[in-house]
Amino acid sequence: MKTKGKIGVSTQDLFPIIKKFLYSDHEIFLRELVSNAVDATQKLKTLASTGEFKGGTDNLRVTVKADPKAGTLTISDNGIGMTAEEVDKYINQIAFSGAEEFMKKYKDNAQAIIGHFGLGFYSAFMVSDKVEIVTRSYKEDAPAVRWSCTGTTDFTMEEAERAERGTDVILHLSKEEKEFSEEERVEWLLRKYCRFLPVEIVCGKEKEWKDGAYHDTDRDLIINDTHPAWTRKPSELKAEDYEKFYHDLYPAAADPLFHIHLNVDYPFTLTGILYFPKINSRLELQKNKIQLYSNQVYVTDSVEGIVPDYLTLLHGVIDSPDIPLNVSRSYLQSDRNVKKISAHITKKVADSIEGLFKNERADFEKKWDDLKIFIQYGMLTDEKFAERAEKFYLLKNTDKKYYGLEEYVNAIKEAQTDKDKKTVFLYAQAADDQYAYIQAAKAKGYDVLIMDGSLETPFINFLEQKHSDWRFVRVDSEPADRLIPKDADKQLTWTAEEQKRMRGLFDTQLPKTGGMYHVELQAMGEAAEPVLVARSEYMRRMKEMAEINPEMSFYGQMGDQLNLVVNTDHRLVKAILERAGKALDGQLTPLQAKIADLQKQKKEIEDLSKDLKEADKPASDKDRIDELQKQIAAVEKEERELLGRYAADDKTIGQLIDLALLSNGLLKGEALHAFLKRSVDLMK
Repeated sequence: MKTKGKIGVSTQDLFPIIKKFLYSDHEIFLRELVSNAVDATQKLKTLASTGEFKGGTDNLRVTVKADPKAGTLTISDNGIGMTAEEVDKYINQIAFSGAEEFMKKYKDNAQAIIGHFGLGFYSAFMVSDKVEIVTRSYKEDAPAVRWSCTGTTDFTMEEAERAERGTDVILHLSKEEKEFSEEERVEWLLRKYCRFLPVEIVCGKEKEWKDGAYHDTDRDLIINDTHPAWTRKPSELKAEDYEKFYHDLYPAAADPLFHIHLNVDYPFTLTGILYFPKINSRLELQKNKIQLYSNQVYVTDSVEGIVPDYLTLLHGVIDSPDIPLNVSRSYLQSDRNVKKISAHITKKVADSIEGLFKNERADFEKKWDDLKIFIQYGMLTDEKFAERAEKFYLLKNTDKKYYGLEEYVNAIKEAQTDKDKKTVFLYAQAADDQYAYIQAAKAKGYDVLIMDGSLETPFINFLEQKHSDWRFVRVDSEPADRLIPKDADKQLTWTAEEQKRMRGLFDTQLPKTGGMYHVELQAMGEAAEPVLVARSEYMRRMKEMAEINPEMSFYGQMGDQLNLVVNTDHRLVKAILERAGKALDGQLTPLQAKIADLQKQKKEIEDLSKDLKEADKPASDKDRIDELQKQIAAVEKEERELLGRYAADDKTIGQLIDLALLSNGLLKGEALHAFLKRSVDLMK
């Protein structure tokens, strides 16, 4: 007998809210309906295990059929089925009870609806003008039932014809959603959401290439793997099984570094496999590669809030029915089970890495260069993980030897402790570019690390903050003698006039672009380089931090600050000073005397009024001081121009500057061409 009625919800707002939710993520309906069909088959297995169902359960499956001509999509199962009373209970009375309360609570949060309160079936209405259910219960003598609804609270229900037990859900798709009647589109969605469901999902036929086109075979196309690797015991799997599963998930990826198999059943249920991917370039560093499942049903690949942020760099699968679905991130972050699961995953990852470090050190070192960025990111963002990771974090030196942090401190402490009792870690970021500096440091008996990753600068800052007696210095930030100061700097033996003259000679020949240069004189020993370029450690770090932190962009806009260090002990530098003295003394001496006289006059005037307030100083004195300062500046300019003309003709000065720039990759274009030409000329 045909029955008409109203769905048991007391508000007209239900379907508009469902529509709103589905339009934001409308393809989710297929996951919900197929999941319901799988549940129906699983319930039949349960009844069979208890003896309530006497039939066979060997051929349970779900079939999805797309019909573009009819504009329909049908999801069929041969599971438990429903009686008319069950249809009335499970379909007509949404969420069984409390509908009004639920509607008030979730009216403004549509994404909390689907997957809760038994509303998964109603997701069908987001893509359909009409939905039909044809179902027959496993119970003997129960007639088949047809239920029909057009997306209002009105429905019809009547007896129907269905030869076998199970349920068909028939979607009469709306015009805007006809894409879901295309088999290729449906197959793609099934592979996305249902590829690991525990019951076979059939969608059309397997195809084969023949006569220049694909043709259907008589073999059903099975979409899913009903026993994926993470549902099996680790003892049942070999290394090749884990790798095969990884490449099923990520076909184009390189082999992973290693995996972690999760399997917890108390106090929460959690299974899964997490992989550390091999990163071939920084561009491949991507989040959201972990797939979240609930009882083998795909949920999302956005797992922030479920795992710590640094672990979102991993790949793989997490499956837990204890993680609430379709709710906000803030809810996830406050959920007790989610916190427990997150803590467990963090501990499991740390345990696995530490175990590899302790038990398979050689293999761990081979993987370290790829693994390092994950560990650094974790230590920078998770304090508890950082405490664990210090036990297995590795440092690599320029000889490609690996040390644990404690091992390295013990190895360098004697030679690389400065006058302030700090252990100094010397490092290079580009071994080839900084080769000369590395060799100079090694000649002093120092060890140099290679730190060339994208997170090195914030990680160095992190270690220095955590260990106040550690200091990191890039090998090209100072001359080798000053990288690890042991006592007071060696004093220069040159006079003040000689120092001023040498600074002027080099300063006038420095590049006008590419950075801000400062000439510095140091007595570095006869064997050291005559001239070298050193980079400010502080400013370089600030500029590197600006690249990853927009709030520090001010530093990124500043030019490089570079020191041109002239070695006053080197024979070539001494020769330059001697030649300049012979050539320029006659011209410079009168200028220097004039500057000295002007400065003396200025000081005498300043001394007369030094005890007066600025407002009480005579205007005539102020004017005279300004005039004297202009005269001093004019003579100093003349002096500088004289030094500049001489330095331009002294090819050794330009050659030494260019050699220092070249060793730092700072000599390019026209300047490099001029250097090469000058080099040839000097050899004639």
